[in-house]
Amino acid sequence: MIDLAYLEYLENILTDSRKKRFIDVLSKRTNHFTIAMEDIFQLHNTSAVMRSCEVFGIQQLNVIEERYTKSIDKEIAMGAQKWVDVNRFETISSCIFKLKTQGYQIIATTPHENGCLLDEFDISKPSALFFGTERDGLSEEVIAKADGFLKIPMVGFTESLNISVSAAIIIQNIMSRLHKSNIAWQLSDSEIMEKRMQWTKNSIKDIVRIENRYYDSNQ
Repeated sequence: MIDLAYLEYLENILTDSRKKRFIDVLSKRTNHFTIAMEDIFQLHNTSAVMRSCEVFGIQQLNVIEERYTKSIDKEIAMGAQKWVDVNRFETISSCIFKLKTQGYQIIATTPHENGCLLDEFDISKPSALFFGTERDGLSEEVIAKADGFLKIPMVGFTESLNISVSAAIIIQNIMSRLHKSNIAWQLSDSEIMEKRMQWTKNSIKDIVRIENRYYDSNQ
């Protein structure tokens, strides 16, 4: 439960333009889609996909770390780590289980023979889109548990794209279509308030001292 009085207290520290920017950005954020990355070795790819999520409005990024632990390349992420929620999982199965319990269908992005072309993908269902490496692709476990397959149409000799490029193409496409649809894709009021609190805290230096001062004065 968000302490609205505390949120108002913190937001008064911000400029009016900053507060308005938060509200404007949050109005275009969604949890209707989420992205999952499976054991991506190159950390710059994780950071680049996070940046695409932030730029195009996807709030949740899921990182599976069965083999490789990720850290964020801040130069590539360009501050996106402050505005996107990163959920980390030690196993593929735990990630898939969590996402399915949240109501997402599992979509494997792969040139699968039964794959749906990007422009034909049904955006009406909440979906978790899984990405693997360009060398190995997604694991057999993800493929076996997937509810559907999605592929980018290609007309050249090269049959694969770098993961960060693939993710950017797909995210931009589905988010553009989502914004033009009648689907209720926006964050809930409670989710917006939660993000306003988190982003405001992320924007204030010495937040611990300010928080302690606020609660000490209100005891």
